[in-house]
Amino acid sequence: MTLHAESMLCEDGPLARRLVGFEMRPQQVEMAKLVEETLAKRGRLLVEAGTGVGKSFAYLIPAIARAVEAKERVIISTNTISLQEQLIEKDLPLLRAASSHEFSAVLAKGRGNYVSLRRLRLASERQERLFPDEEERHLLHAVEDWATETRDGTLSSLPVLRPESIWEQVQSDTHNCMGKRCPTYDKCFYQSARRRMENADILVCNHALFFSDLALRSRGRGFLPDYTHVILDEAHEIETVASENFGSRLSESGVKHFLRTLVSNSGKGYLPQLRLANAGLERIEQAVRCVELCEQAAEGLFNDLWHLSKNGSSDPESAGEQRVIGANAVVESLSEPMKNLAGILRFLRESAQEVDQFELNAFAERADAFALASQSLVAQNIPGCVYWIEGGRKNKRSARAAVSLQAAAVDVSPLLREQLFSKNISVVLTSATLATSLNDFSLASRRLGCDDAKTVQLGSPFDLARQVKFIIDATMPDPTDQNFEAALAYRILRHVRETDGGAFVLFTSLATMERVARVVESDFARDGHPFFVQNRGMPRNIMLDRFKEDSRSVLFGVSSFWQGVDVRGDGLRNVIITRLPFESPDKPLTKARGEKLASEGGDSFRDDQLPRAILRFRQGFGRLIRSSQDSGRVVVLDSRIAKKNYGRAFLKALPEGVIPEIDEGEGIDPPSFDE
Repeated sequence: MTLHAESMLCEDGPLARRLVGFEMRPQQVEMAKLVEETLAKRGRLLVEAGTGVGKSFAYLIPAIARAVEAKERVIISTNTISLQEQLIEKDLPLLRAASSHEFSAVLAKGRGNYVSLRRLRLASERQERLFPDEEERHLLHAVEDWATETRDGTLSSLPVLRPESIWEQVQSDTHNCMGKRCPTYDKCFYQSARRRMENADILVCNHALFFSDLALRSRGRGFLPDYTHVILDEAHEIETVASENFGSRLSESGVKHFLRTLVSNSGKGYLPQLRLANAGLERIEQAVRCVELCEQAAEGLFNDLWHLSKNGSSDPESAGEQRVIGANAVVESLSEPMKNLAGILRFLRESAQEVDQFELNAFAERADAFALASQSLVAQNIPGCVYWIEGGRKNKRSARAAVSLQAAAVDVSPLLREQLFSKNISVVLTSATLATSLNDFSLASRRLGCDDAKTVQLGSPFDLARQVKFIIDATMPDPTDQNFEAALAYRILRHVRETDGGAFVLFTSLATMERVARVVESDFARDGHPFFVQNRGMPRNIMLDRFKEDSRSVLFGVSSFWQGVDVRGDGLRNVIITRLPFESPDKPLTKARGEKLASEGGDSFRDDQLPRAILRFRQGFGRLIRSSQDSGRVVVLDSRIAKKNYGRAFLKALPEGVIPEIDEGEGIDPPSFDE
């Protein structure tokens, strides 16, 4: 029997009989028909589905129909783990039961997410020599206990926090895989997952995995099995993810951790425990000396990068992001010793036991990868990329912060046009925010290279004009004013008190957020509001769960809380946007995009920074109303939306019928910042 979206989604259809409170939504049915048509003709579709449309069912039903009836595999890629889990654990099982169609759906994860039982046993046998720290050995035992009980063998089910040093020794890895010769092959979690993936009708993965696979395919190899259709949900994030995957990164922490795995500071590690045939102690000592040379070269390279980054930074504690213009700005000292290390490790492999041959091969491949990354990043020979140094803040135990050297594609459109949109497959891109104003998809089409895609904007079925009170504080000082943060704290307190909490306060700067948080937290404590601040050590998912536990809670968040967060009901009734979400014009990638636009006759602010800020603004606005019963206020504490000409572009992006109210900003005495 053919599976039709319209019959599945109607008021007396199979979903209505299984879901309490199900409502037929014309926008959902329309989207499902559009996806159906696109898959049938292997077309291109950009569809913006407003909050409440129910876009996951609108694309899943046509995807299932195509997979079952045409025997064509569908990839569904999302940006967030929560949406992947919703699709696999909730939506797809419900549709399988409601439709009576048999199909297989698998969550695809990268190989490094799976434990290798062979490597775990090897690490356990060598734990005294591999792990000098007693706490590490304790964690290894916890991983062993978990491995006897886990059903999927992936990190997501590991009950202990992943210690990087342990997981590196026990994870599944292409370069040390023994294949069918492995004694644990029949029990291998990764091989089982691989077989399920190859037989699956629908594969669900994240954007990072999908675009990593796409980048690998551009070089003649891939991870995912072949597919006929791709549905990219949360598509507003794919440019960022694709840009990273078509670039490169060399991190100081990654390099040093790799070298410490081979030889630790206490003289333990992989190489000191290695046993070779024919009394190979001298060869092992040679490899240890080579590791020491790599450590010296790494220290020199990253020191030079740190000092180079400090030349353009005003903060003595942090390097931030500093663009590197021009090749060979520092001496590339790491690739040669890393290549030598790779060669020595392969030489050791010839005299090693079989199990160690695979380990040594994996270490050699990683050394080669570090050498290639160092060489290409310093020489700046990856086409179409911008290069920069990124550094965190230094801690009390080190003279400086660790840094990384990075490259990202400035314009992913030609890459996606060639590697994705030119293929004989259908591609559907969907999100709640793809257009910058009514039916204007020009930014998404241009930046993603899908110029010929059909574009459709489906509004929310909710009555947002009734449910949302939209407030602009036109009395706020300009964000560049020295009094801005004090005024911000004052207004935040007043608006939080007016709704008695239940508030998200969205910032664009971690530093500003933390300074304002320190000012208001005593007031929130006195008023009895549970108060959560991002980046203070609590994981994001736990913070969100705690926020939901008390309807008087207040949460301060930055970028990740502007999107992908779903709080329904009375728990969230106040979204405060502290500043219009423009990217910093000094960020290397932003600046490089602007330069490219200018060289093509465009305008960086008008054509790039402003539309991107509008999309982020719409995402922040969208946190408030998540169901037809929700109501509340969105408050903008950036007066530029009312005073600057470009402010009209933000107001045009508001949902139909939502009318701004101008707030006079009166109420309580403003707090002051104490040093």
